[in-house]
Amino acid sequence: MSLKGRLGRLIGEKDGPSNAGTEPEQTHGFREKIESVMARRERIAPTGTAGAVRRTKSLDAVIAGEEAGTSAGTFFLSRAALTGDDRHGHCRICDLAHTSMGAAAFLSGHKTLKDCSIEGGLFLDTETTGLAGGTGTFPFLIGLGWLEQGSFMTCQLFARDFSEEKAMLTYLGELASTKDFLVTFNGKTFDLNLLSTRFILSRCQDTLSALPHIDLLHPSRRMFSHRLENARLATIEADLLGVRRNGDVPGFEIPQRYFDWLRSHDARPLEDVFTHNRLDVVSMATLLKYLTDLVEGCEDIDRGHHGDLLKLAALIHERGDLEKAGRIFEALVLSRNSEVASGARRSLSLVHKKARRREEAVKLWQHLLAENPRDPFPALELAKHYEHHTREIEKALEIVQDLLGKAARLSNAERALLEHRLRRLRHKVSSDSD
Repeated sequence: MSLKGRLGRLIGEKDGPSNAGTEPEQTHGFREKIESVMARRERIAPTGTAGAVRRTKSLDAVIAGEEAGTSAGTFFLSRAALTGDDRHGHCRICDLAHTSMGAAAFLSGHKTLKDCSIEGGLFLDTETTGLAGGTGTFPFLIGLGWLEQGSFMTCQLFARDFSEEKAMLTYLGELASTKDFLVTFNGKTFDLNLLSTRFILSRCQDTLSALPHIDLLHPSRRMFSHRLENARLATIEADLLGVRRNGDVPGFEIPQRYFDWLRSHDARPLEDVFTHNRLDVVSMATLLKYLTDLVEGCEDIDRGHHGDLLKLAALIHERGDLEKAGRIFEALVLSRNSEVASGARRSLSLVHKKARRREEAVKLWQHLLAENPRDPFPALELAKHYEHHTREIEKALEIVQDLLGKAARLSNAERALLEHRLRRLRHKVSSDSD
C-alpha cells in the first residue's frame, strides 16, 4: 500500500471513491496536512519505480555557494543579496537603512546602541539537529545577515559533516568581531547559548557573547501577544509583516533532512532548509524596522494599532518616562476600542498617582468603577485614597464591603487583603465613634 493510502487509513478513509460533500470537517483538515506532506515528499523523492537506484544531487548543484577555507579547515558558504528596490513583505529593503537605533536601544535596554549604525548589526539564526540545546545539539547551518551599501546581504555557513564545525565557527567568530551588535529571534534562550557551548567545545574564540544583543522575541511578545495567536516568527510575518511563505519546510522536519544528507549526500532535501533559514534572517531585519517605527511614532495614535500603542506606553512607563507615557495614555483614553480606552484610564491613573495629581486619578478610578463595579483595581485605589488622604473612613469601608459582596472572581490573596483592610477600617470607624 502506498504512503498516501496508509495515511488515509489512519484517518478512517475507506478504499474507493469518496462521496463528494460528505467529508467531515476534521477529516478534511487531516487531508490537507496529508496533501502538504505528499507535495513536499514529491519535490525531494526520486522518480521512477520502487526500488530504482536513487540519483543524488550535489550540494553546489542545488545551493548557490562555494567551499570556504579558514585556519581551522573548510566548510560550505552560500551568499545572496537583496537590493534596495527589493521587497520583503510590506518592507522595502532600502527602508531598512532608516531603522532608528535610538528606538532599538530603548527596546533592548542597551543604551550604547543609540550611538551605533544599523550597518553594524549582525542578524543571526541557526538550524540545528534538535531543540534540546545540550552538548549533543549541533548547529549545522548558521544564517547571517547585515546591511551593506543599501543592500541586505545574507551569508549561510553550512557544515557538510560534523568535522567542519570548527572551521564554520572560526569564520563566524571572525565575522562577528567586525560587528557592533547582534540581532536574533529567541537567541537569548536558544541560539546564543548553543553557540557559546559549541565555541567552548571547539576551542574557538567566542566573539558573539560580548556583543550587545537585541532579542526580537521579547518586545514582539510584549507588544503583540494581545492580538496574535502566538509569538512565533511565522505568525508575526503573516499577520504584521506581510510575508507569505509558499511550501515552507516545517521546523520539525529540518533535523531529519540534515541526517538524510549525511547518509545519502543528496542535497535536494536541503534546498528548502536553506530558503527557510535565509527568510528567517531577512524577516528579523524587517521586524526590527517594524518595532522601531512603532516606538518612533508612538505619539501619533492615528498611525498605529491602539492595542500595540497601549502596550508600548506601559513599557515607556516602566522605563521611567512618565510624561511621555502619560501623553500616550491620555490620547488612548479616546480610543474607540473600549478595552484599550479602559486600559489607558487604568494606566493613566497610576501616572497621575505617582505625580501626586490625586484629583485627576480619583476621577479616572470613579469612571472605571462605574464601568465595572466588580473591578477590584479602581475600588481598592479609591479605598486607599479615602482612607489615607481624605480620611473618609466610612466611604472607604463602604467601597470595600461592596467589592467583597460583588466580586466573585477575587483570588484568595486578593480576598485576604480586602478582608484585612475591612477589619482595619471597621476598627477605625468604631474607634472614631467612641
